[in-house]
Amino acid sequence: MGAGKTTVGSILAHKLGLDFYDVDNELEKCCGVSVNLIFEIEKEQGFRKRETSMLDKLLNKPACIIATGGGIIVTEKNRKLIKDSLATIIYLKTEVKQQLYRLRKDKKRPLLQTDDRKQKLIDMAAYRNPIYQSLATKTVKTGHQSAYKMATIIIKHYL
Repeated sequence: MGAGKTTVGSILAHKLGLDFYDVDNELEKCCGVSVNLIFEIEKEQGFRKRETSMLDKLLNKPACIIATGGGIIVTEKNRKLIKDSLATIIYLKTEVKQQLYRLRKDKKRPLLQTDDRKQKLIDMAAYRNPIYQSLATKTVKTGHQSAYKMATIIIKHYL
């Protein structure tokens, strides 16, 4: 969350001449409602079920760039889909301090609707980061560089 997946992914796709898909955006197009509303009505379990279906659909498209939601890896089926794909998996590793800065004005993310955002991000990172690392083909540490610079680094060193 707040790593730059959508921004970096769209730049990568543009630079490489590939189609770009963001799982959350595709879900919103398909359902006609926001991810927040899906979460509100169907709770996280319902959202994750829809997310799995969309991930499976996108992984079966020809060469493209896919930005997943940060929590996509909490579902075992999603981890299996990712692991079994022929895709290059780039993990944008972001420190909690950077996430807090990037998400400081964000009021839309359902999992951050809490009094202690920092602790929530710390808890999520403790659980998720080892999973991201285990699935990743390559890990790119994010920092203060621009999304364009990160995309350039990924193309130059990893693709």
